[in-house]
Amino acid sequence: MNKRAFSLDALRGYAIITMVLSGTIASGVLPGWMYHAQVGPRSNFAFAPSFYGITWVDLVFPFFLFAMGAAFPFSIGNKLEKGESKLKIAWDCILRGFRLTFFAIFIQHMYPWVTSSPQDVRSWLLALSAFVLMFPMFMRIPVKMSRWLRGGIQLSAYMLGVFMLLTVSYANGREFSLSYSNIIILVLANMSIFGSLAYLFTANNKWARIAILPFIMAVFLGSKTDGSWVKDLMNYSPIPWMYSFYYLKYLFIIIPGSIAGEYLKEWLQNRTEAASSLEEKRKIPLILLLTTGVIIFNLYGLYTRQLLLNLCGTVIILACIYWLLKTRSNNMDYWRKLFVAGAYLLMLGLFFEAYEGGIRKDDSTYSYYFVTAGLAFMAMIAFSILCDIYKYRRLTRPLEMAGQNPMIAYVATNLVVMPMLNLIGVASYLTYLQQNAWLGFLRGVIITALATLIAIIFTKLKWFWRT
Repeated sequence: MNKRAFSLDALRGYAIITMVLSGTIASGVLPGWMYHAQVGPRSNFAFAPSFYGITWVDLVFPFFLFAMGAAFPFSIGNKLEKGESKLKIAWDCILRGFRLTFFAIFIQHMYPWVTSSPQDVRSWLLALSAFVLMFPMFMRIPVKMSRWLRGGIQLSAYMLGVFMLLTVSYANGREFSLSYSNIIILVLANMSIFGSLAYLFTANNKWARIAILPFIMAVFLGSKTDGSWVKDLMNYSPIPWMYSFYYLKYLFIIIPGSIAGEYLKEWLQNRTEAASSLEEKRKIPLILLLTTGVIIFNLYGLYTRQLLLNLCGTVIILACIYWLLKTRSNNMDYWRKLFVAGAYLLMLGLFFEAYEGGIRKDDSTYSYYFVTAGLAFMAMIAFSILCDIYKYRRLTRPLEMAGQNPMIAYVATNLVVMPMLNLIGVASYLTYLQQNAWLGFLRGVIITALATLIAIIFTKLKWFWRT
């Protein structure tokens, strides 16, 4: 039986595709809930932390972080099961974090609008060249060769990348800087190191892993006191262009994700092809409907600030899901574990909602961490049903394939799709798709579909970027 976690691939793929979509839809013409809650039309599209609530756009990054954490039991856990030393695994985790940091710096400097303003043929060709160069950097070349030759090719690619960074002429007088990097990838690099190490040394004790979080919270709360060693710890960074204690706040999403990954791995190991009972078959559509519904309901209630209605409605929906999951079976037992953890975090987040003024992504609040982590557990249940029970391959397969190649999917828009559309003279027509909301959304769908297609093509070729 195939033990690959297709539902986890699909969740990761959903997160990366919607991340691309949210960055490509037309600005200024869509309803407020189509943008980050703090930068929509309510604030005239300027960042305003005084606006609270979340939208679907505010879920995509925490969902990706959650999926990253859920992969630890498979990537790190499998190495532990094979007998690899923790010291070697820890070193690999640190190296992966540094490679991701290089990725964050490299792509940020190679974006067309960074190398030229206005963008021109040179900037588009540079972007395409950077995309091609990252294959020997991050892909295992599918040709039999010696370890030294393979390492030499990879090192040469990195050296050429560094040469590009140092010699390229940037727009508006900008110069190369280690501090100029893609913030999303930089956060992932930090989580790759600290989240991996947290899992590595608590792989057999999830409660010890959870026990890390109150200390992280204590530093954030205590750092507000001037002169305290806690504030010094919060502000200290030996490599400020890479690490900040502030990034560790996302462990509140990564660590719950790692627990979901353990539940998933256990389920895969014990899974059989036995047919579901009639009672289970009747309940599964309702479980899918309600786990999806509780996500949508909370987005609506929190964005519109109908907080009491949202709290009461969430309690009712969670109670219904709990009742539906009472049936005993391998699938139901797995979903029930996800549900209990997710329901707890979601309710905790709703009780934290009033703290720090209200839930928001930037600057992120504790309510944001707990609510989004709780909703990610619900999404795991929904994707498990879609991928593993109903097996809607036409719907889920593109998500799974994009989720297996997230690095390519993330950069394809700005390093491939837009440069190519500009080079062939088609990009100018996209401006016509900014006249109204429907066309503005269609613009994002077209660009996102092209970026997703690129990721799918390389996944089919088994050309994966890995750090």
